[in-house]
Amino acid sequence: MPENILYYGDNLDILRRYVKDATVDLVYLDPPFNSDQNYNVLFAEHNGSRSSAQIHAFEDTWRWDQAAAEAYDEITTSTQVPQKVSIALQSFRNFLGDADMTAYLCMMTPRLLELRRVLKPTGSIYLHCDPTASHYLKMLMDAVFTPENFRNEITWKRTSAHSGSKRWGPVHDTILFYSNSDHSIWNEVFQKYDDSYLEAFYRFGDDKGKYRLGDLTGAGTRAGDSGKTWRGVDPTSSGRHWAVPNKILASIMGDKMATATVQEKLDALDEVGLIYWPAKGKMPAFKRFLRKDGGVPIVDVITDIKPIAAQASERLGYPTQKPEALLERVIAASSNEGDVVLDPFCGCGTAVIAAERLKRKWIGIDITHLAITLIKHRLRDSFGEAVQYKVIGEPVSIPDAETLAAEDPYQFQWWALGLDGARPAEQKKGADKGIDGRRFFNDEAGGKTKQIIYSVKAGRLTPAHVRDLRGVLDRENAAIGVLISMEEPTQPMRAEAASAGFYDSPGWNKKYPRLQILAIAELLQGKRVECPPSRYADTTFKKAPRAKIKPGKSGHLDDVVREKADKGEW
Repeated sequence: MPENILYYGDNLDILRRYVKDATVDLVYLDPPFNSDQNYNVLFAEHNGSRSSAQIHAFEDTWRWDQAAAEAYDEITTSTQVPQKVSIALQSFRNFLGDADMTAYLCMMTPRLLELRRVLKPTGSIYLHCDPTASHYLKMLMDAVFTPENFRNEITWKRTSAHSGSKRWGPVHDTILFYSNSDHSIWNEVFQKYDDSYLEAFYRFGDDKGKYRLGDLTGAGTRAGDSGKTWRGVDPTSSGRHWAVPNKILASIMGDKMATATVQEKLDALDEVGLIYWPAKGKMPAFKRFLRKDGGVPIVDVITDIKPIAAQASERLGYPTQKPEALLERVIAASSNEGDVVLDPFCGCGTAVIAAERLKRKWIGIDITHLAITLIKHRLRDSFGEAVQYKVIGEPVSIPDAETLAAEDPYQFQWWALGLDGARPAEQKKGADKGIDGRRFFNDEAGGKTKQIIYSVKAGRLTPAHVRDLRGVLDRENAAIGVLISMEEPTQPMRAEAASAGFYDSPGWNKKYPRLQILAIAELLQGKRVECPPSRYADTTFKKAPRAKIKPGKSGHLDDVVREKADKGEW
């Protein structure tokens, strides 16, 4: 059984290095839309309300530059790239020129090629996008997956009605659904009826449940068994003939069905209570039982899954977060329990959470340590210790940490803060006012939420850095300050930290060092800041709701009539 894995890094590199051919059953991706905006993560305030403070997560802007030109050349000149894909990208450039959209398509093309490589022949891919790029992406998907494997263009109403500037209000996203062959996995999934529909149509009921009436006859007369009288009812007199539901009968009669007359088939239906007898002289009807889930097969216009409300417990503050119900519908339709679901742009991990809830294995990839930290918190909040996974790409040694710090200081900060469960500071890059991260706790009933402030340093340190943090600690009136350092602190630095005294926790009647130094080596070994447990609420990250694992197939129905009714097969 494959493992659940979170990868930190560029998804193109991760796919090429780690994910083998034909090992994934379902891909869902929600890539940046080229919307020319900076996305920010909104955290809950430490009192639980939504924060206006923002963390820069990633920049959703693409520019035609040297990197884009190199990607274009690699795709259009490589003998390993299918000719139609090369032609498609050349056509885009001829039409669009050296535009930002061309750069975006150059970014997407090699990733789509890798995603097709890792998909099993029975696999499917869902690409979530918006109308700014969906038409280009559909042509690109046709080139990569072939037009024959196109299944649906799904429209999801992602927001409530609002006006547009000299246009119809834009309220929908597009999800492009392609299979990898004609043999892709497909499970019938149903959406719920609304109450008014149930009241209007499912007006009858018996010990097997609610049902509506369906025809047992078809238009026109017939000369064979289907035109003969059954139990005193002559369909020919009404210009009709018997039309029995053979799919249902196969479950009831088995091999006997092949030689049975129409009248014998009708008897079999009546014996298991599937025929409704009205007042004398009227045509009998077929009982169509309400499915156990009470729904209709899903369609390609989704209006019953609402966007995440501002105050919903599911909302974690990630800007592109999608409803779990939307991902559950996709995963349920195109994979089975134990299958592998891959999200190469996993953001705050909605696909990962939905896959875990539906008992699938999963792979998530993201290029920011902030996203990886958010997903780890979300998994812990949703499933506790029940979920097992590993993280690949995060530093596991001092050399790893040094490499990350040299390549991207801000990713190093986010990773180091995540080791101690802290969130990055809200200010923009380069304007942190001496604070790189924060944690919050509440150690007394009715008391004020306290904060722990963090400073992360990858370079050489002196006692002056400790004194600087103490000044910030006093200025912010924080309970505890933590200096995370790449190198081991010297004795003078520890002495400087000790001179800051202690924080006296009223809720726990215990003292904690007010200024602490944690070396990266200590954090990697499991050491954490000494602080009071949050007796009432740890509001560093918005807590995800506890997940309810979806049940598997029931297996407890021993009556064939009830079982088939629940599955909606009559």
